Amino acid sequence: MQPTTSRRAYLDWLRIFSILGVLVFHCTMPFSNLDSWHIMNHEKSESLTLFGFWLSRFRMPLLFFISGAVSWFMVKKRTTGSFILLRFRRLFIPLLFGMLVIVPPQIYAERLTQGFKGNYWEFYKTVFQFKPYPMGGSFSWHHLWFIFYLFVYDLVLAKFFTWSISEKGATFVRKLGWLAQGKRVYWMVLPSVLSFCGLICWFDETHDFVHDLCYDLYWFFFLLAGFLAMLQPRILDSLQRNRRYSLTAGFLLMGLLMYMHVEHIQISSLFSHPLQNPFFFASLSVYPLVAWTWVFAAIGYGKQYLDKTSRVLNYINQAVYPFYILHQTIIVVLAYFVVRWSDGIGMKYSFLVATTFFITMGIYHLFICRIPVLRFLFGMKASKDVRPAPHTSAPNADTPTPALESGRTSAPAHDSKIPQPILQGSL
Repeated sequence: MQPTTSRRAYLDWLRIFSILGVLVFHCTMPFSNLDSWHIMNHEKSESLTLFGFWLSRFRMPLLFFISGAVSWFMVKKRTTGSFILLRFRRLFIPLLFGMLVIVPPQIYAERLTQGFKGNYWEFYKTVFQFKPYPMGGSFSWHHLWFIFYLFVYDLVLAKFFTWSISEKGATFVRKLGWLAQGKRVYWMVLPSVLSFCGLICWFDETHDFVHDLCYDLYWFFFLLAGFLAMLQPRILDSLQRNRRYSLTAGFLLMGLLMYMHVEHIQISSLFSHPLQNPFFFASLSVYPLVAWTWVFAAIGYGKQYLDKTSRVLNYINQAVYPFYILHQTIIVVLAYFVVRWSDGIGMKYSFLVATTFFITMGIYHLFICRIPVLRFLFGMKASKDVRPAPHTSAPNADTPTPALESGRTSAPAHDSKIPQPILQGSL
C-alpha cells in the first residue's frame, strides 16, 4: 500500500526550485505592469512582466502539491492529534511570528512611499491595533498567506490523512490505483478545473481566505492530489510515464495563454453572453489546465532525473522554510532604495535577485540555524535533534515545510542499519 523506498530526493529538489522561483518572481514585481505592488519602479518591463506571468501559472500549485506529499510523510507515524500539534508548531507559530516581526517592515516601506513621515517604531505601534491591511491597517500576512492556507488545509484533512494510512483506508488506497492506469491520472484535475471555472467570475484571488473561495478550493485540490499521489505510489509512476505528454500539453496551453496575455485578449470579450455560453467556461479551463500540466510534468521529470541525495541538498533543505519566510521582506526593503537608482531595469532586477539571495542565506546561516529560539520561531527542528547524516541518508519524515517540507520517508524502525533522515528544517 505504501512505497517501500525511503528516498524522495526529487521532491526536495523540486521544492527548492519552486522557492527559488518564488524569489525571482517577487523580484519581478516592482517592474511589472500587471499589478500595483508594495514598491513600484517608475519604469516597467514587458519582458519581466511576461516572465513573472509565466512563473505565476504553476509555482504555487507545485508548492501546494509537494506540501500535500510531505503531509503523507509527516502523518505516517502520528495520531490525528499529534499531527495537528506538529502543524501548529511548524506552521501557525512561524505565521504569527512572521505577521508580528517579518511582515511589518514591508508595510512600513510601502507607507514611506505613500508619504508617512514617522520612524519605524511609531509605525510599528499601529500593527497592534490589529486592523487589516490594506484597509487602513498594518496587520497582514502578506506572502505568508501560503502558510495559513496550508495550516487550514491540514486541520481540515487531518482525520482523513490518518484514516487513509490506516488499515481502514486500505480499500480506498487500492481503488486509487485505477487512476494510475494509462492516462487516467489526468482525471485528478477535474475537480479543480470545475471549481475554478464555476467560481472565478465571482471570487477573484484575494489571499485573505475569507473572500477567496475560488482559490481556497483551487489550492486545496493541489495539496490533496499531492497527498493521494504519495498514498498510492502507482500514481507517481504514472506521472513519470506520462511526463512527455504533460510537458507537451503544458507548452501548448501556456503558449495559448501567453498569446492571450500579449494580445490583451479577455475571454469574456469573445462571447456576447459569456455566462450563458459553455465555450466561455471551456476557455476559462485553460488557466487551471496550464497549472496541472506543468505540475505533473515537473513531478514526472523530477522523479525520472532528480532522485539523488547529497550534502548540499541536506543543507538547502534546512534553509528553504526560513528562506521563504524572510525573502519578501528583504526584497521590499531593498526595492525601496533600488527603484530610486538611475540604473536600467536589468541591473536593478539582477541586483535584487542576487542581493536578496545572499542576505537571506546569510541571515539563515549566521543566526537562524544557530540560535534555538530562532529555529523554533522559523519552524525548524530543535538543534539537539539535528544529526549529521551520511551522503546516502534518507530524508526526514518529521520535517515540515509548506512546500518546503521534506519529501522522503524515514528509515523503518526495524532496520537500524538504514541511515537516518537528512532533512531537518521545513515549513
